[in-house]
Amino acid sequence: MTDLKHLAERVHSLERRMAELEARHIDAVPLPSTGAGKNLSVKEFIIGKKPSNDVEKTLAIGYYLERHTGAASFNVDDLARHYQLAKEAAPANINDKVNLNIRKGHMAEAREKKDKKKAWMLTNSGEKFVESGFKDKE
Repeated sequence: MTDLKHLAERVHSLERRMAELEARHIDAVPLPSTGAGKNLSVKEFIIGKKPSNDVEKTLAIGYYLERHTGAASFNVDDLARHYQLAKEAAPANINDKVNLNIRKGHMAEAREKKDKKKAWMLTNSGEKFVESGFKDKE
């Protein structure tokens, strides 16, 4: 019984620490403003970044999800929904665009599924690629 109690205390401690870390992360990444008190929309973000193809657009939406909505990871439904919110035609196979980003090292599969579906996150190089306006280091 003491092992079970110890385990329950440990889980509670870890949950508290995770909540504190998540709160700090959200506070550390302020949402950009358009100047009128509104947050930057996914459409405005895509227009500003000027991706040249669906692979870059998918990466940009993933970046937007992580940096502007606070998502730790995203799945195909998240990407499709944000294509729609941006009033952009979604590629016929979003998974293919994600896989191309994975091959380039710009995305990676998340350890845990999201809503019972495979989930992804940007890599450090993927973030830098979006921030550089989709320009590779020369």
